Amino acid sequence: MKKVMLVFGTRPEAIKMCPLVNELKKRSSIQTIVCVTGQHRQMLEQVLATFNVVPDYDLYIMKEKQTLFDITTNILNRIKEILEKEKPDVVLVHGDTSTTFAASLACFYLHIPIGHVEAGLRTYNIFSPYPEEFNRQAVSILSKYNFAPTQMAADNLIREGKDPNSIFITGNTVIDAMQHTVKEDYTHPELDWVGNGKLIFITAHRRENLGESMHHMFRAIRRVLDEHPECKAVYPIHMNPVVRKAAAEELGDCSKIHIIEPIGVFDCHNFEARCYLCLTDSGGIQEECPSYGRPVLVMRNTTERPEGVQAGTLRLVGTDEEMIYKNFKKLLENQEDYNKMAQACNPYGDGHACERIADILEKGTYSPWVSE
Repeated sequence: MKKVMLVFGTRPEAIKMCPLVNELKKRSSIQTIVCVTGQHRQMLEQVLATFNVVPDYDLYIMKEKQTLFDITTNILNRIKEILEKEKPDVVLVHGDTSTTFAASLACFYLHIPIGHVEAGLRTYNIFSPYPEEFNRQAVSILSKYNFAPTQMAADNLIREGKDPNSIFITGNTVIDAMQHTVKEDYTHPELDWVGNGKLIFITAHRRENLGESMHHMFRAIRRVLDEHPECKAVYPIHMNPVVRKAAAEELGDCSKIHIIEPIGVFDCHNFEARCYLCLTDSGGIQEECPSYGRPVLVMRNTTERPEGVQAGTLRLVGTDEEMIYKNFKKLLENQEDYNKMAQACNPYGDGHACERIADILEKGTYSPWVSE
């Protein structure tokens, strides 16, 4: 029996790894072990509960005002004993978090093979996003299995010299997750508040956007909302006190936006499915919203998901106030421009990525997903 350990620690990782956990547990020839680091705490637990995943190990590393040094060293120190005890045949990590990097480094030190889920995403700017771009490139150096979500991601790995036999195009597991979360009969008080208006869904939290960039983002959003009475915005705010301070200063007295506490994956996916458009600096939402035909304005200077930009589901608008303002305003006032984005093909998956990854690990068989 093959022993597969999955290590993750943040809310976005959990959304994309929990469906894989549940798929692997269906396979009689695989022993599935789940280790969470707790890089996020409350937000992580919400996702685990949604997918009925109970970790076998929890490193409980999260602490107030934790730094990248804290995350990395605490994971390295606490996961070593678990890896030595369990001796997994392969450890699966996801994407680009500090949990992913530190867990992969620990596996490298112990000569344990690594499988990288959502491999091959790149901006090739080591500081954007920070520290994620470094993390994903570093993990690619170490990984034995590279589960690329798209052909473009696979091409990145091949150009970097990775063995083509180690690269598998699977689609993105987040599309699998969404099949279990979006409900037709979903209700929420914030949706009642929006009523027949246009729901604008907002997320903003990235480390590299903290400071003036975030103030510019919020000012642009407020200007457009003030000009469009048909719109109401909902912003589930991140726990980071720096983000909260900027939002309070720029948006706190705006009656057109409700700043609410973080919401779980179930609520998040259902809000995305019902919004008119989304403004975000998140990664996962760039993959999720297009599945519902919702245009996404990406408030970042770079994106490791250029497939969406190429397909037309995403528009990269940076953090300049005027650029965000003009693009947001245009989507509200130009129906042709809106329809062009809303009707573009989502290039991120077909909902069977977890099955493909499990088949590769269990049987060595592979039926690739051909991305658009």
